[in-house]
Amino acid sequence: MAEAGAIPAIVLAGERAGGNALARAHGLGASVLIEVAGRSLIERVIDTLRASRSIAGGLVVGPHATVVENTPGLRALFARGDFRWQAPAAGPSASALAAAASLARHPLLLTAGDHALLEAATVDTFCAEAGACDADFVVGLVPHALVAARFPRSRRTLLKFSDGTYCGANLFLLRTAAGHLALALWQAVEQERKRPWRIAARLAPGALLRYLAGRLPVAEAFARLSETSGCRVAFVEVHAARAAVDVDSSADLALAETVLRDG
Repeated sequence: MAEAGAIPAIVLAGERAGGNALARAHGLGASVLIEVAGRSLIERVIDTLRASRSIAGGLVVGPHATVVENTPGLRALFARGDFRWQAPAAGPSASALAAAASLARHPLLLTAGDHALLEAATVDTFCAEAGACDADFVVGLVPHALVAARFPRSRRTLLKFSDGTYCGANLFLLRTAAGHLALALWQAVEQERKRPWRIAARLAPGALLRYLAGRLPVAEAFARLSETSGCRVAFVEVHAARAAVDVDSSADLALAETVLRDG
């Protein structure tokens, strides 16, 4: 149950252009409708946020209106009124910006609709630690060593710095209105994803080269992100291996099924 001072959450539940292969394989209109251990991904995420002391409702951005209209389970999920549906924009960063503008308050938690293994205690710890940061936008990172120890066969995208290797946690805190600048940078990078040289130009080529060579410390990387975005960007470590697992492949789905079955 939410406590006094609880904040809204934004849950990104849209699809990239071209749709989602995993959703198509399951004959579904959206990947967040895929069931894991008997419940849909989005249902699990919303139930986790409802169980968190730190979160008081929010927005679910996506899936498209036709999917919601044709899915009784989604309509039931929104019937309580604490989480409202908003149409997705053209990409996750644009959707996040639009949702943040609609809520018009801070701080805000941002997470993903396929975060099936997320736990309420992890949300609470992240919100407390990120909220205490002197930053506008805070990113959750899971030390890879924790993930490798808990899920040795799982292949995750790694962020390799000179002083540590991390996995993303799909947990972000827009701590102030200035944090929207970090989302705007994310949007610009998304728009240039087919032009990597332009991304490099935006992200300070010298720092990018040091990162690729494994010589960039994580603190310096976030200092560079702060310079580039025009707002203070920080990170906190999330000491929960489950937070590094989102379900965007058949292997991830099988892993989530196993974890939820076996505990």
